[in-house]
Amino acid sequence: MTAATTSPGTLITVAPTGAEHAKVDVPNLPVTLTELVSTAQDCERVGATMIHVHVRDADAKPSLDLGLLKETVAALRENTSLVVQLSTGGAVTDPEADRLRVLEAMPDSASCTMGTVNFGDDVFLNRWEFIVELHKRMIEREIVPEYEIFDLGQLTSLRRLLDNYGAPAGGHVHLDLVMGVPGGMPGNVETVSAALRDIPEGASFCATGVGRAGLPVMFATLAAGGHLRVGMEDTTSYARGERVRDNAQLVARAAGLARIAQRPPLAGERVRQLLGVRPVVRHDG
Repeated sequence: MTAATTSPGTLITVAPTGAEHAKVDVPNLPVTLTELVSTAQDCERVGATMIHVHVRDADAKPSLDLGLLKETVAALRENTSLVVQLSTGGAVTDPEADRLRVLEAMPDSASCTMGTVNFGDDVFLNRWEFIVELHKRMIEREIVPEYEIFDLGQLTSLRRLLDNYGAPAGGHVHLDLVMGVPGGMPGNVETVSAALRDIPEGASFCATGVGRAGLPVMFATLAAGGHLRVGMEDTTSYARGERVRDNAQLVARAAGLARIAQRPPLAGERVRQLLGVRPVVRHDG
């Protein structure tokens, strides 16, 4: 029996771009601001309520440029009602100072990875001191964290963080089980079940199945009362031998499965209440 908060509806997050895929290899990957906004609108129409954002520069390379990040947050807020979540992970080579500076773009939410993990042939480094600093800065700025869990031991680190440094901005703990990364936990029913035992009391969780783990993780997570993250950051295959047409195709499938599970996509305002996202102050005129 899980201590996590269950919901009659499903929060669907879209992760449209990521930092791993090259545009030359995945031509339909949204990398420009125009492409990203259009993708966000399409995904919102079919059931997404949050967008997990990595930005690219003029050469389609992953970037943590603060100007680009601020421009992206503003454009997504102007053209959609999605909860805007920025990645503080960036690419595995990004320095800690640049990753912390992401918060100055003032998104609604930001990722906070709870430990170091082998990421394919690379190492995604997340020192304890860096995690603590990221957590504190999000509290100061009232930015809601999504705690990224790549391995089961990182749930213990999350408990340590909350016990020693207090509740996150918004007061609600929300985490994402990232499953199927080479070097991290596998994406299967047994691992979802194991994770449920260590999710903090009252927390909500979503799960991401990378590559072939996508569908098994979706089915297991819906059955367990969790939420879903899908997108071309995590997979570029829709089915065996079939490439993903666009991110909206993945969101539509997740929304359809959520409705079959009688846990339909949650409306945006309900998601903001669930996560404790602060109201956006708009300065018109």
